Amino acid sequence: MNKLRILIAGCGDVGSALGVTLATQGHHVFGLRRTINQLPDCIHAISADLSDKDTLSDLPNVDILIYCAAATSRSEKAYQQAYIDGFNNIYDALPKQPKHLFFTSSTSVYGQHQHEWIDEQSSTESEQVSGQIMRQAERAVLEKGNATVVRFSGIYGPGRNHLIDRVKGGSIAREDLHYSNRIHRDDCAGVLAHLIQRVNENQPVDTLYLASDLNPTPIREITVWLAEQLNIETTQAVEIRRGGSKRCNSQRLQASGYQFLYPDYKAGFALALNEQS
Repeated sequence: MNKLRILIAGCGDVGSALGVTLATQGHHVFGLRRTINQLPDCIHAISADLSDKDTLSDLPNVDILIYCAAATSRSEKAYQQAYIDGFNNIYDALPKQPKHLFFTSSTSVYGQHQHEWIDEQSSTESEQVSGQIMRQAERAVLEKGNATVVRFSGIYGPGRNHLIDRVKGGSIAREDLHYSNRIHRDDCAGVLAHLIQRVNENQPVDTLYLASDLNPTPIREITVWLAEQLNIETTQAVEIRRGGSKRCNSQRLQASGYQFLYPDYKAGFALALNEQS
């Protein structure tokens, strides 16, 4: 296996987990973010601001660019800065075009809300400005060539305990049928590492993957199960609806050989629940 030079732009939680995996495999990993004090030692830190071209100087030559920035808010301006301006800034600042480019997107690009199954072939007609900007960013990335967009569903895992905290406060979801789709933080990193390995082995990689675990589940069912595991007597049912009710099909990703570390919510929440006990 070739040892690659890899730049993770917007190296936050998912990027750091990915960087550790790649460094363990022997790759030379650079992580770019505004504040670098939290980056693991195995990642070569680059302090820069994706929204400020002047800070993006003297970037290294790399084989792979992974763009996984996150917007600072859900505003139109924040999404424009993070996913369109930031990407253009760093791509233009690279000394040369990378062998392959990965861009982390989200299922917010979909507008379906009637419990439909969706995949990479499904229409992307989000009514939300954030989803529309994300789709615009995807198109700009794919126009570069040698690019792959990975659409993650709702990311959960270490430090993302909002659902557990709601249940601990005595609340379950009111919605009887509103499907939730999720992917564990470690599977986000795992998916990207898997696809990078395919590129490194000259195996085919598609331009688009939908990455979500194998079990879309009504949000009420998840909160009821969490309450049972935590032995919480719930006192109210509240609206926890996020996005439209749809069911994500990640068959294309599975067909590429990826095996989920956490194939459903019960497996993914197990560690967090153990920490709560």
